[in-house]
Amino acid sequence: MFYGEYQHTIDNKGRLIIPAKFRQISKESYVDKFFVTRGLDKCLFVFTEEEWRAQEHKFKNLPFTKKDSRKFNRLFFSGAFEASIDKQGRILVPKYLKEYAQIKRDVIVVGVSNRFEVWDQASWNEYYNNTQSSYEEIAEDLFDGNEEN
Repeated sequence: MFYGEYQHTIDNKGRLIIPAKFRQISKESYVDKFFVTRGLDKCLFVFTEEEWRAQEHKFKNLPFTKKDSRKFNRLFFSGAFEASIDKQGRILVPKYLKEYAQIKRDVIVVGVSNRFEVWDQASWNEYYNNTQSSYEEIAEDLFDGNEEN
């Protein structure tokens, strides 16, 4: 659903313009709001409502008797913010989420299939530079012997 990498900015009021391709996909799928929450690796995860509900179902089935399950659910869900798209194609990113992801102004919006991520530009560049060289090794480890032709 969401693919690609786009440079954008967050304005002083915390508004982020959704990339035009993502807005078009959202319009075609009748998506008018997103759920933004703490992601992993110091980015923000942005889900459509349908995908948010699927994630919610998956995570609420984690055993609450396990300490790590409780910790994860608390941080993931307490950080969630329901964001509606305004007429200019923007969503609001609350201050506490910008602080979590260390976002100042310049961001990279990354499509990751069922969600998109919002990264501080410097953080994305560092992450990308540190991981791109191991891309093929990661693929081998993840898919070795598990590929279907």
